[in-house]
Parts: sequence; structure tokens; C-alpha cells
Amino acid sequence: MELDPRLYENVSVSDNDVRNIVLSYLMHNCFKETAEAFLSSTGLNLPVDYSVDVDKRKENDMDLHFDLLSLHFIELVRSKKFTEALDFGQKKLTSFQKVTKYIEKLEDFMALLAYEEPEKSPMFHLLSPEHRQNVAEGLNRAVLAHANLPAYSSLERVVQQATVVRQYLQQEVGKDSYPPFSLKAFLSK
Repeated sequence: MELDPRLYENVSVSDNDVRNIVLSYLMHNCFKETAEAFLSSTGLNLPVDYSVDVDKRKENDMDLHFDLLSLHFIELVRSKKFTEALDFGQKKLTSFQKVTKYIEKLEDFMALLAYEEPEKSPMFHLLSPEHRQNVAEGLNRAVLAHANLPAYSSLERVVQQATVVRQYLQQEVGKDSYPPFSLKAFLSK
């Protein structure tokens, strides 16, 4: 049994609240250009809290700085710019060889240069979109922590809350009365 639309269709949500939720999501996930275009088209102003300088902070977080530099190195390797990657590694990554926890990672990165086709090397996972995504998520967490922002955007919180409410209703009222919330199913209506 689906939730009766009469219970929520007359509940009004202001356009400004919706815009702020969308903006929160865009800024939370570092979609800077999209957020700027959204701001321009809606007439909203960028909150001062979101003006965060990533470059200044990356120097303060050595792990993050290492990850960003190594990601650039990997992108050069992926683009088959091996000479440029070697030069970049010598200039930017050698300072990390003095820190024990980075030595093995540096060896893995440099091993990519030994292969004409690095995607066929034992270190191919470093070229994966998942590795890139992990670095991006680390950067996002650092940005959010520095700006004292929550780990989740308002939009994500609304979806999480709807999911929890539906789970609670299903458990308390009965399994057949309220099926689990599915954002995909809700959006396809």
C-alpha cells in the first residue's frame, strides 16, 4: 500500500527553501561551476561560509596534499605523458620519500612508468575511476571539515529522513502497509 498523496500534497514548501536545498547539495559536493550557474539563474547569493580556499588548506593536510599530487601524477600517466609524469614526480613527490608511510605508495606510482600500457600493470587499480573518486571524497571531507559544514547536504538529509520514516512505519504499522522508501521509485512517478 502506497502512502496516500492527500497526506502531503497540500503541504507547501517555499521555492526559496527548495533552491537553498539544491544550492546546499551543489556546494556540498563541490560542483562550483554548476552552483554559480544556479545562483546566476535564481538570483540567490553565495553564502560567505562556502568561500573556502582549498589551495591554502592542502598544505596543512599532508595526506591530502600527497593524494592530490599523486592523482595529478596518475593522470599524466593515464594520458601517456610519461616524461612529464617523471619530471612531475621528481619535482613534486620526492619530498614525500622521507616519510615512511608514503614510500610504498610512491613505489606503486612510479611502477606505472615501467609499463607502456600502465592499465595492464599490477598497479592498474591506481588508474581506476574508483581511486580518483576516493581522492575526491577525501578532498570533499577536508573542505567540509575545514568549513565546519556537515558531512551530508540538506538534500541528502531529507532523503535519509524519508527513508528512515518509511522504515519505521513499515516496522511499526505493518510490512504490507508501507513499503520501504525508494527514491528511484518516487522520482519515476
